[in-house]
Amino acid sequence: MNNRLLSVDVFRGFTIALMITVNSPGSWSNTFSPLLHADWNGITLTDFVYPFFIFIVGVSIVLSRNNKGTTSSKKGIILRSIKIFILGVFLGAFTESMYHFMSTGGLPSLSDIRIPGVLQRIAIVYLTCAIMFDYTNWIQQLIIMLSILILYYVCMQFIPVPGIGPGVLEPGKNLAAYIDSILIPGSMWEGTWDPEGILSTFPAISSGIGGMLAGYVLTTKKTIERKVIILYFAGFICLLDSFIWEWLMPINKNLWTSTYVMHTTGWAFLTLATTTLLCDILKLHSWFKIGIIFGSNSIAIYALSQMMTYFAYGMPILNTTFNGMIYGGMIEIGVYPKLASLVWALTYTSVCFVVAYYLYKKKIFLKL
Repeated sequence: MNNRLLSVDVFRGFTIALMITVNSPGSWSNTFSPLLHADWNGITLTDFVYPFFIFIVGVSIVLSRNNKGTTSSKKGIILRSIKIFILGVFLGAFTESMYHFMSTGGLPSLSDIRIPGVLQRIAIVYLTCAIMFDYTNWIQQLIIMLSILILYYVCMQFIPVPGIGPGVLEPGKNLAAYIDSILIPGSMWEGTWDPEGILSTFPAISSGIGGMLAGYVLTTKKTIERKVIILYFAGFICLLDSFIWEWLMPINKNLWTSTYVMHTTGWAFLTLATTTLLCDILKLHSWFKIGIIFGSNSIAIYALSQMMTYFAYGMPILNTTFNGMIYGGMIEIGVYPKLASLVWALTYTSVCFVVAYYLYKKKIFLKL
């Protein structure tokens, strides 16, 4: 594995580590605000995690296909997308089933199973971008990315929602929520709307295309120093665009607004430029070994973190849970609640790291 790929693994690995940390607080009611999603409009540190991972999916498509020197088979792309999608549905169903069983003693009905989800959206973005790689060049992909964002903005602002009207971006009252209420089977995350819904997946594809554009920069024959400069420049342009566009459309993770895409893509370019600078130019990748280890089995470790939630939070051990023993124990001895919640989250992430480290040392790299 070359340094360039190590810089991408560092980016991917720390993104996964942060994703696990923000998803696993000791208590949602006692969490530092940067580790929570914005209530609606606006952005926090946590809101960068998901688009960063999708951005890296786009980068990885270009790097892996470029290294192979040939295009992957359509069958392989479709099969991998289906496996990632099914894994996402399974993880959601597993968690729902475990908690439902604990509370009622039975299993949930099919209508309680949520079809959309994090891995499901990643699967769709991967499928779209990987196929796009074979049939378009980077200029066409840039045009597609911007066209999706502009069209999404126009649809959300000017297409009227029955009984509500056009331009409403409130929870459950916007065009994306209306379409999801008609087309998504089963349960939605927030009842009347879903943050991984159908319409909002289109701008998420633009996030993936942004990553592909960064991947093209990394695979050019330019010097590594010039590549870093281009990545920094692209990041600043995206951020400038998001600041201007925000006058017309708010940054909103739940709706995956066009401004949200440009803002997070801008920071993703800057972050990738920085990891490339540190790993490829300054040769400091050994300082970021934790990120490399997490990044080498990212989806597998994410799946593990999701499956562990029941055993950590729900399964009783000596009339309590692991969460009750560790987080609850810290509260009992007087630790500041938000600090105790963070310590639990870091402990949870550390357990996942132990598994990631074992796989890395054994050179076991689980791929779907």
